[in-house]
Amino acid sequence: MLRSFRLGNHRSFRDEQELLLMPAYSKDREVLPVAAIYGANASGKSNLLDGLDFMRRAVRDSFAAWRPEAGVPRRAFAFADEERPSVFVVELVLDDVRYTYGFEVDDRNVREEWLYSYPASRKRVLFERDGNGLRFGSTVEDRPRLEVLGSLLRPNALFLSLAAQSSSALVQPVWGWFTEGLRFRVEVNAPVNEDAITDFLIANRADHRRIVDLVRVADLGISSLHLLEVARHDGSIRHDLFLAHGSAEVVLPFSDESAGTRSWLELLPTALTVLRTGGTLVIDEIDASLHPRLTAALVGLFRDPEANSREAQLLFTTHDASLLSPVLGDEVLTREDVWFVNKGDDGASELYALTDFKPRREGENLERRYLGGSYGAVPDVQAEALVSAVLRGVDGQA
Repeated sequence: MLRSFRLGNHRSFRDEQELLLMPAYSKDREVLPVAAIYGANASGKSNLLDGLDFMRRAVRDSFAAWRPEAGVPRRAFAFADEERPSVFVVELVLDDVRYTYGFEVDDRNVREEWLYSYPASRKRVLFERDGNGLRFGSTVEDRPRLEVLGSLLRPNALFLSLAAQSSSALVQPVWGWFTEGLRFRVEVNAPVNEDAITDFLIANRADHRRIVDLVRVADLGISSLHLLEVARHDGSIRHDLFLAHGSAEVVLPFSDESAGTRSWLELLPTALTVLRTGGTLVIDEIDASLHPRLTAALVGLFRDPEANSREAQLLFTTHDASLLSPVLGDEVLTREDVWFVNKGDDGASELYALTDFKPRREGENLERRYLGGSYGAVPDVQAEALVSAVLRGVDGQA
């Protein structure tokens, strides 16, 4: 589980900002299952998720794929000093043990890197790295082998990446979260991958009824799913997906379904896998793919302790203010689930939580207050300015 993510000097985030998934009010859980991030277009919402994705890719690829002479492919704040490092830090809870992992990089090198664990709430240094070299904690086993690994470390590669490639048990829990537990869906309006859906249905036939029930949220007329085997020219078998509608079971190919139904069905295998195994699902601009009703249903799955017994998490960006008010009578997002990103006149993004604002009264309308600008992070669009801009274009004025 992700407890927090901190970044600085990455894209529009000039100064260090921290996303906290620890409850402000709830006493029954250590980490929140949902975090929704609001903000105007170009405010930096997607850059926050991009920072987490950069960290994941650095962990996964820096030793195996980054060329020694290519430096570090970071995206620093446009107006920052070239020598100023970018920082990325996560705090995780894995198998009831808390970990803190982070690093600082410039355009050429990894300046610092560290991994700590907190068994029984006591800090344990696993490794630390800075300009003076790589050091291991006194309780770390197999230190001679790890020191040999350290001698192979390139300046632009992370030790976590190298140690994981060498199957070191020291870093496996954190490595596993980055490579298996952290899943991204960030390509807005990308073509739906029907093969991924059919592969999941074939491998998880016991989930067919559950998938049908969830698809019915998108289209109440769907009654069942069918996989049709089609022989390819090379003799292999392709599976085409069809959905049956109504009591008469009128069957339509997947390609004939609505965009919302197709997007929802594509998302379900990943969401169900994360719910089953634990981990964090990250979705950029969730409202670009899903109707508010479907987003509410997805949030509900992650907030339901029975459906989400492995304490999986959903992290997403959105413009959909309707999620701040009850959808069909049910609360979708609580105050502690909501974050905002706002960009200042200097081009730097700021991240802050809804819990920073005291409620005016019990049961206040969060949607109305957000759209009214009480929390910031909304576009400053004035009708008179839009009309004037259109008239200038019509009149040919400069």
